[in-house]
Amino acid sequence: MTINVALDGPSGAGKSTIARAAAKKLGYVYVDTGAMYRSVALFMLDNGVDPEDKEGVTALLPKVEISLAYDNGEQRVILNGEDVSERIRTSAVSMAASKTSSYPEVRAFLLDLQKDIARKNNIIMDGRDIGTVILPDAQIKIFLTASAEKRAERRHKELIEKGENISFEEVLEDIKKRDEQDMNRETAPLKQADDAILVDTSELTLEESIDAIYNTVVSNIPKEEKVPKEKKNSSRDRELMPVRPISKKHKLGFFHVFFYNLLRYIVLGLYHLFYNISYEGTQNVPKDGGNIFASNHRSYQDPVFIALHTRVPISYMAKEELFKQNVFFTALIKAFGAFPVVRGSGDTTVIDTSVEKLEKGRNLVIFPEGTRSKDGKVGKGKTGVALVAAVAQTKVIPVGINFEGKLKFRKRVVVRYGEPIEPQRLGITGTSPRDLKKIKNEIMENIVDLVH
Repeated sequence: MTINVALDGPSGAGKSTIARAAAKKLGYVYVDTGAMYRSVALFMLDNGVDPEDKEGVTALLPKVEISLAYDNGEQRVILNGEDVSERIRTSAVSMAASKTSSYPEVRAFLLDLQKDIARKNNIIMDGRDIGTVILPDAQIKIFLTASAEKRAERRHKELIEKGENISFEEVLEDIKKRDEQDMNRETAPLKQADDAILVDTSELTLEESIDAIYNTVVSNIPKEEKVPKEKKNSSRDRELMPVRPISKKHKLGFFHVFFYNLLRYIVLGLYHLFYNISYEGTQNVPKDGGNIFASNHRSYQDPVFIALHTRVPISYMAKEELFKQNVFFTALIKAFGAFPVVRGSGDTTVIDTSVEKLEKGRNLVIFPEGTRSKDGKVGKGKTGVALVAAVAQTKVIPVGINFEGKLKFRKRVVVRYGEPIEPQRLGITGTSPRDLKKIKNEIMENIVDLVH
C-alpha cells in the first residue's frame, strides 16, 4: 500500500521547495499540483485568453496536455511538449492560476492525473485543497503556513534574484490578494483539513522547515505501514552499482539522425508490404533519445519492429555468438546498433556500455526475458533492464510484440508501446536488490498487459 502525504497551505508558504526536499529525503515522489494549475494558466495567457473568461478557458482545456517528467530526481513540467518549469513561476502566471484554478472544469480536468499518480506511488503532493478534495483519504495531512509578511519577504527575495523589478509592498499586496481569492472561491477553497497537522514556518529557516515536515511525516506514518528495520548490511539493501543519472543533454548529430529516419521510413514501407503490421500507443514513444525500450522477445526482427517508430537511433544487446558469424553479418548488426553480451557471465561492463549508449543520446532496446519465446507467452524477466534503468535513472517504455505461430510473409503483427515507467515515479533512487525487483516487476507486468 502506498503512503500519501497531503501538504496544503497558502501562496508563498514555501510548499514546493519544502515538499520537494522532504520527498527526496523520504525517498517519495514529489507532486507539485500548483505547477499543473500554473501550466493551464500559462496556456491561456499564451493563447490570448483572459483568465477571467471562464467560458474561454473551459473551451481551450481539450487542447491542454500536461505531464510530469523527472530529470535527475527533479520534477519538470511539460506543457504540450514544451518544458515550462521556469515560465510558470512568474507573478503574472501566479495571479492567472489563482483565477483559473477556481473553475470546477479546470479542477476536474486535472483531478484524474493527480489521483493516478497518488495511487501508484509514495508521494508528497502539495497544493491548496489536497487534504480536503484531491486526497481526502491521505494517511498524513499537513497544513504549512507562515505570516503574510514573512511569505512576502521570501517571495520578494526570490523574484529579485530572478531579475524581476518589483517592490516588497507589491509582493505583499499580491500575497494578500491571492489569499483572499483562494480562501473565498466557491470551488475547493483554501482551508485546513480537520485532521491536518499545522506547521508554521514563520520563525524557521528553510532547513528547519524541511526537517519539520520530514519529522512530521515519519512520526505519523501508520504503524501497519512501517517496515521493520533491516540489519545494517542486509543484502536486500546493498547497492549493486553506483547511480549515475544520464544528463539528457547529448544528442546525436543532425545527419546521423536524418539518415536514420530516412532509412527508417524506407524500411517501414517495406515491412508493411512484407508483414500485415500495425502499431498501437505510438504517442508513448519519446521524441528524444536516452530512453530504454523493454520488450517481450519473439523473433530476430524484434529490434527492427521496435525501431520503426523511434525517431532516434537505437542500440540493443545481442548474444555474443551472433558476433562470431561471418564478417558481413557482424558488420551489419553493429551498424544497426548491436553490442555483445555474454549470458550468465555477471560482467558489469555491459551495464556500463548500456549507460554510455544512453548518455550519448541513443535509445536502448532490451529483452528482459533473455531468450525468444516460441509460443508467444511472456517468460520470467531478468533484472538487467532494471539495473540499467536504476543506474541511468531514465524512463523505460514497455513494448508488446504480438503475432501467432512463426513469423512469415504477410503474418499479422501488432506492436504496442505502453506508457513510460520512470524509476523516480516508483520512488527508486538506488540499485539495491529490493529496488531492482520493484522496477523489474513493474516492467514485466506492463509488458504482459501489452501482449494479448
